[in-house]
Amino acid sequence: MALGKQQGAAQTWREALASYQDIRLFFIFLMGCASGFPWVLLSSNMSGWLSDAGLSRAAIGYFGSVFIVYALNFLWAPLLDRIKLPILYPLLGQRRSWILLMQSLMLVATIAIAFTNPGQSLLFTSLLAMTIALTSATQDVAIDAYRIEIIGEDSVRVAPAAAMGVIGWWTGYSLPGYLAFANADSYGWPMIYLGMAALILVLMVFTLLIKEPANHRDRLQQAAEARYKTQLGLAGSQPYLVWLTVTVVEPFVDFFRRNGWQLALGILSFVFLFKVGEAFLGRMSVPFYKEIGYSNEQIAEYSKLVGWFATIAFTLAGSAINIRFGIIRGLFIGGIAMAASNMMFAWIAMAGPKPELFIAAILVDNFTAAFSTVAFVSFLTWLTGKAFTATQYALLASLGNLGRTTLASFSGELVDTLGGNWALFFVITSLMVIPALILLLWVGKKLQQQENNKAAN
Repeated sequence: MALGKQQGAAQTWREALASYQDIRLFFIFLMGCASGFPWVLLSSNMSGWLSDAGLSRAAIGYFGSVFIVYALNFLWAPLLDRIKLPILYPLLGQRRSWILLMQSLMLVATIAIAFTNPGQSLLFTSLLAMTIALTSATQDVAIDAYRIEIIGEDSVRVAPAAAMGVIGWWTGYSLPGYLAFANADSYGWPMIYLGMAALILVLMVFTLLIKEPANHRDRLQQAAEARYKTQLGLAGSQPYLVWLTVTVVEPFVDFFRRNGWQLALGILSFVFLFKVGEAFLGRMSVPFYKEIGYSNEQIAEYSKLVGWFATIAFTLAGSAINIRFGIIRGLFIGGIAMAASNMMFAWIAMAGPKPELFIAAILVDNFTAAFSTVAFVSFLTWLTGKAFTATQYALLASLGNLGRTTLASFSGELVDTLGGNWALFFVITSLMVIPALILLLWVGKKLQQQENNKAAN
């Protein structure tokens, strides 16, 4: 029996490694880098800059409200499915043209924010940060659609594609974050942001180098237009009304039609709640490190550099585990592990700034974050239709971001309410995943019934 399990595990690893021999996964990795990079500008770097500028925990928490746009990008996601940008579309295609435009606007805002002083002009800094967030959130819509469309119907590579997207995201987030914190004390945050602007130019080169995915999106959308003309009795003289209906209404109707209202609402509720606890931890991690006594250099070395290596290894392991046990089980295991990892930070809060404990916490946190994120992205990809890829994935991802951004904005207030008791704060964040796991058990059962019914028919 033990030998059989070992052989099964070895076969799983061989299958997982074989599934990565595809150039499309490298394209997904590059786009993952582009997706993760703006979070350096808005999250860890900005938290470090605000902390060094003397802003309060509550102010830093509220500054994170700029992330609300990631929760709202589904509102304009239909435009990325339907509008073809002049000049850029003929040269780059639907997805790359939108990505390059957003990166260009992000470049301008990043250069501008380098010349601000958040300690004296927090409002102006916040407006520029909001601009970066808007362009980043819009870019994410196009990048997520790109990942799904370039894989197409190749279900074997859904988990590897999710893993490469996650590895790319953490590469784009961790390596620039390491460089920023390692040099912040020497050069100052304004120079760091000018350096970050140079990295955006590199990301723009990536966008020009990758291949635009082939798909049947236009044909499926035209079929939806024809159906609405018939159902609504719209004449040929009303093409704009048909276009608007298919663009704005059909992506959401299609999602509920395929899953049913009850299951669809259960899925959306789960997505909203799943990563709230992780978001509370993430928003306050840099202020916590600084209050405990870690330097910018230690944060760079342990949280960014060690975390990046750990994330790559653990993401690959997570994709193999998800291939073997399935997405739903992978999500459940990842949720439990994610909650348990928050307890490591409670340990640091009680023990003080011990480097070896910091490294252990980073390793555990990166393992659980990578594992759960691969399962989460695979789950959202699985639920996304092909006609309106950008819109439906954005709907699901934005709900996850809504829970993370709106609720996590109160993370600083929660620490203050607890009297600065960081250990209790992290214990509370570890319990936040419980409602999502209860929902997941019900959603998983319903989805399995749905799959069985399709197979029977």
